[in-house]
Amino acid sequence: MSLNRQQLQAVTGIDTPMLVLAGAGSGKTRVVTEKLAYLVERGFSPAQLLAITFTNKAAREMRERAAARLRDQAQGLTLCTFHALGLRILQAQVRHAGLRPGFSVLDAEASFKALKELAPPGLDNERLYALRQAVSQIKNEGQAPGQALAAARSAGERAAATLYADYQKRLAAWNAVDFDDLIRLPLAMLEDDEAVRSRWQARFRYLMVDEYQDTNGAQYRLLRALAGDRGAFTAVGDDDQSIYAWRGADPENLDRLARDYPDLRIVKLEQNYRCSARILRAANAVIGHNPRTHPKTLWSALPDGPAIRVLVCRDDGHEAERVAADLVARKEAVGGRWSDCAVLYRGNHQARALEQALRLAQVPYVVAGGDSLFDSAEVKDLLAYLRLIANPDDDGAFLRVVNTPRREIGATTLDRLGEQAARLNLSLARSAGQDGVLRQLPARAAAALARFDEQLAQWRRDAGHLAVDELLDRVLAGIDYDQHLLATSKHPDLVQRRRRSLESLKQILAGFARQRHAGLAELTQLVALLGDQDEDQRDAVRLTTVHGAKGLEFGHVAVVGVEEGIFPHDAAISEDRVEEERRLFYVAITRAKRSLGLSYSERRRRYGSIEPCQPSRFLDELPLAELHWEGREPERDAAHSRELGKAHLARLAALFDD
Repeated sequence: MSLNRQQLQAVTGIDTPMLVLAGAGSGKTRVVTEKLAYLVERGFSPAQLLAITFTNKAAREMRERAAARLRDQAQGLTLCTFHALGLRILQAQVRHAGLRPGFSVLDAEASFKALKELAPPGLDNERLYALRQAVSQIKNEGQAPGQALAAARSAGERAAATLYADYQKRLAAWNAVDFDDLIRLPLAMLEDDEAVRSRWQARFRYLMVDEYQDTNGAQYRLLRALAGDRGAFTAVGDDDQSIYAWRGADPENLDRLARDYPDLRIVKLEQNYRCSARILRAANAVIGHNPRTHPKTLWSALPDGPAIRVLVCRDDGHEAERVAADLVARKEAVGGRWSDCAVLYRGNHQARALEQALRLAQVPYVVAGGDSLFDSAEVKDLLAYLRLIANPDDDGAFLRVVNTPRREIGATTLDRLGEQAARLNLSLARSAGQDGVLRQLPARAAAALARFDEQLAQWRRDAGHLAVDELLDRVLAGIDYDQHLLATSKHPDLVQRRRRSLESLKQILAGFARQRHAGLAELTQLVALLGDQDEDQRDAVRLTTVHGAKGLEFGHVAVVGVEEGIFPHDAAISEDRVEEERRLFYVAITRAKRSLGLSYSERRRRYGSIEPCQPSRFLDELPLAELHWEGREPERDAAHSRELGKAHLARLAALFDD
């Protein structure tokens, strides 16, 4: 496929700052890749180019495309997420950031646990999560603890700012950062220190930012600090697909570019290469109900395709059965792979009925967004051991592994150890190596801690000369972790699965070590960023939330629960956030390439009782000419019923043949 006129403008425009408004399916990843190649052809060194995106998966895809296009020259490019870039800057400027080499990066679970321990007692989970979100929001605005305390006006703001200050003191004591710090700390250095800023502006002469509409305030300021007044950047995004306000994304950043860079050039990519013309007409009609600073009208040279079916169902169980039956009928009629189909929903709770119906229909499926390798307890345990070996000040890692497997070191002992550590201004692990501290503890627990300290000391010596997978084997043997798996797993299959997880971890760490020539501390930092692993690649229907489907495409898509209170969500309705819900619906329907089905229930169990449901307002915003609304066209309904019957009979015959 050659570049169309607008894509060519986006690729070749490098003399002024540029904003590329890339509609769904308009080839934006290809534009980013081709622009990187064009910059190299124009004399930029690959090492001077930086391309930033939001997920590890997107970064991998971009890296693969760049490798295919640039071949050996792609090795010098920096293609990474915002957080990976922040980590790289912190590693290079570790002293400027107030950290020591070998600092730890806390995952979300460890971060929340630390905040919970520091929060006022007696708070329920809802209030704790709200406080965590408030602290995260403060960090995403780039505020230091002192700034947050000074800016606090209400009691709630003061509570969040106080918790933030206490939390940062604990992180400093642990020589640790969390994910938000990976943006906030580099931003503070770049904005406050001219020498640091000049170094990184010289390091990256041109910037590409993908999914720009998802940036928050701190990420936008990071972009500005790196680009400087010269504005050598291209931001690629789509305001119609801005669906992450709940996690800090600010679509206003699109307008800020024009204000901060008056010579900004805007290019719109409006030709869609993914969807049928009918699906695009429907998508344009829906999103046209939102006020937009940069309106676009997507178009496609592809055929119209079938009408968009709207299923009216009795309840959510009936809806799941209808969706499953439609998937079977489609498979019988057009063939293809199950993995070319997806069922999208607004909330994870909607998956349960769908799973049951798909099992009964013998349709293979995979639920996206399930636990990844790095969410499993055994992987978190061993990574905590490695973090503690690399960083003796990582109290979070110490607390996770000090009694895993059990060493008969109880909570009372740990409380007393914590008191001694605070008195000496030492971490828990370092305190456990002090004879004076151990004499203050019960003899049995003190002996267990002393043995643990000796093990850690030996593993730290081993880390100096062993490969990381060999070190991990030594740790596993030293703690007899396999016996721990046998003792804590209820079924032999679970033991085998957990063993396979540890083998996968070893392979990943060894691969990183080879690729990056990284030491143990850097490896544990890199692994902390691996939050979005590839989903199961089996030939199976994909069940996922609409948020989880962002960036994906499927031949056939079914969107379920298109009802008021579900989609749009009732919280969004009450908080006047329907415009973002409409953008989310737009994202949902533009995942479909050839055919699209929408469904709603007339009643649904919610909050413990059966309640009547109303079809979503978004259905009324779709052009009637593009729809086959079940119940309104008897002839088309009858024809479709005959198709379903044939498919069902074919399915039964196949089962008997088996």
